[in-house]
Amino acid sequence: MPTHVWDYLPEYATERADIMDAVETVFRSGRLVLGESVRSFEEEFAAYHGVRHCAGVDNGTNAIKLALQALGVGPGDEVITVSNTAAPTVVAIDAVGATPVFTDVRPDTYLMDVSQAEAAITPRTRCLLPVHLYGQCVDMAPLERLAQAHDLVILEDCAQAHGARHRGRVAGSMGRAAAFSFYPTKVLGAYGDGGAVLTSDDEVDRALRRLRYYGMEETYYVVRTPGHNARLDEVQAEILRRKLTRLDRYVAGRRAVAARYAEALAGTDLVLPATGDGNEHVYYLYVVRHPRRDAIIEALRAHDIHLNISYPWPVHTMSGFAHLGLGPGSLPVTEAAAREIFSLPMYPSLPAGLQEKIIVALRDLL
Repeated sequence: MPTHVWDYLPEYATERADIMDAVETVFRSGRLVLGESVRSFEEEFAAYHGVRHCAGVDNGTNAIKLALQALGVGPGDEVITVSNTAAPTVVAIDAVGATPVFTDVRPDTYLMDVSQAEAAITPRTRCLLPVHLYGQCVDMAPLERLAQAHDLVILEDCAQAHGARHRGRVAGSMGRAAAFSFYPTKVLGAYGDGGAVLTSDDEVDRALRRLRYYGMEETYYVVRTPGHNARLDEVQAEILRRKLTRLDRYVAGRRAVAARYAEALAGTDLVLPATGDGNEHVYYLYVVRHPRRDAIIEALRAHDIHLNISYPWPVHTMSGFAHLGLGPGSLPVTEAAAREIFSLPMYPSLPAGLQEKIIVALRDLL
């Protein structure tokens, strides 16, 4: 049986009755779009994070895009972020007409090197966009000081950090707004696409609700800025409501899988994940590093173990972003990591026997 980085089927087998009941609840409700399930999920997700508002949207990319628009970021503005991220982070910046400006990352956690952020600020800088990557948070205090000193807004990209905490604060509660994805692989994943934006700013929330609904506040009447259709689906919202009650359990399961890897792979020359100061890691991905990365991945395929690289191409090296003018060598830590990092299978329902197979095969190779 093939082994992949992620598999939802074991979880579905356990939770099927609740998932099917969620679907039935929506279908019997009489309201299939922006109904009670979306409203309830928004309230419960906001409460989990200790913020005032949550606006459900259709995917994580639009969560970032609409959040940037609601924060007033647009053409001519610059957004400081990282190139070691999923491309949608930067695609969303480009979609609002803003320009991404990259800092390099830390060599231990692969998160934004916040010591470089101040030097990246120009008169056009409008937003700081830290990406809480792989399951842990960027060091936020220096960014908060920069935002205050330079009148900038902070938008957190929390797509990979549901439930993660930094110095006691949960990811998504530290910026003016925070964008989430509920793509099925996420720590809190839907059974399809979904996303949300958190904020405690009343005006930002009102703007988000307009923008996700064509720019309308009332049916058929567009006010201020036109938006587009970016609504969270009722069925996905109801499934997410049920799964939100199990989020802490999912995190505990991921941490248990990570602990088994850490114990079994200690003493090898594989570089294991490092946890940043003050962080409580949720292990969305278990990212390791080795100079023979490609050979290891290829050899493991012989054991029917299929691994993933997050991410093999830094965004600034992609041809779609060649207009930014950042060639090889622009971000040396990011580029070096991209040549060596890869992800081991990680999900809370990963069977112990399957994990042992992965560990044995990997140790034999190392």
